[in-house]
Amino acid sequence: MSVSIKTPQEIEKMRIAGRLTSEVLDYIAPFVKAGVTTNELDKLCHDLIVNVQQAIPAPLNYAPGGHSPYPKSICTSINHQICHGVPSDKVLKNGDIVNLDITVIKDGYHGDSSRMFYIGEPSIQARRLCETTYASMWRGIRVVKAGAYLGDIGHAIQSYVEPLGYSVVREFCGHGIGAKFHEDPQVLHYGRPKSGLKLEAGMVFTIEPMINAGKKDIKQLGDGWTVVTRDHSLSAQFEHTILVTETGFEVLTVSDGCPAPTPL
Repeated sequence: MSVSIKTPQEIEKMRIAGRLTSEVLDYIAPFVKAGVTTNELDKLCHDLIVNVQQAIPAPLNYAPGGHSPYPKSICTSINHQICHGVPSDKVLKNGDIVNLDITVIKDGYHGDSSRMFYIGEPSIQARRLCETTYASMWRGIRVVKAGAYLGDIGHAIQSYVEPLGYSVVREFCGHGIGAKFHEDPQVLHYGRPKSGLKLEAGMVFTIEPMINAGKKDIKQLGDGWTVVTRDHSLSAQFEHTILVTETGFEVLTVSDGCPAPTPL
């Protein structure tokens, strides 16, 4: 595993890319409501990233090994869709929950973040799932510091959500990020304390737990991208890009409208 340590110059570029990413989520929030299609949300985000931010939407035409190029500029995952949902003419309706996953490239460096949105009034179950997932992300973030281990992050998330009856998706995880969209290390959202890679200041990676209301099992749809829960249970995800510092962490994907961290 080759994990890059970012230079101060690279970190500054990633702060900018991260802020722009979070600002896209701020901008799109008022438009995420009943009656809108995910294609319309995709176009609004695309136009902001390209025309206003003078940046690049990283998902568009992204094609890792074995995949056809991703056809849209953002990912939109609704209800039982776990991740990589492809925008379409599907209309959002009252009671839906949807994850918008945004990745912006600015001056060659990536920022990556996602948030859950409620369409109208969600069910109690859906709201609790989203709140638990957000809290689990912050539990993972708060153990980050030089000298900690990747396993500490996964354990903090897993040990919080599983006693509440939720499950952690195993097949998808956080990842190193920088000049490339996906770098080492892989950041699992389950694990044992003091296991895996030891963290060093200057590492940058995402923490993005995917938490299911039912079982952890998944399946991929025929579009080659969209991943759903096998039991059709709801799924939620939140994501931030994190810099490891000597004394803790810095969240790079922050903006004026970014949701506040969960209380300790």
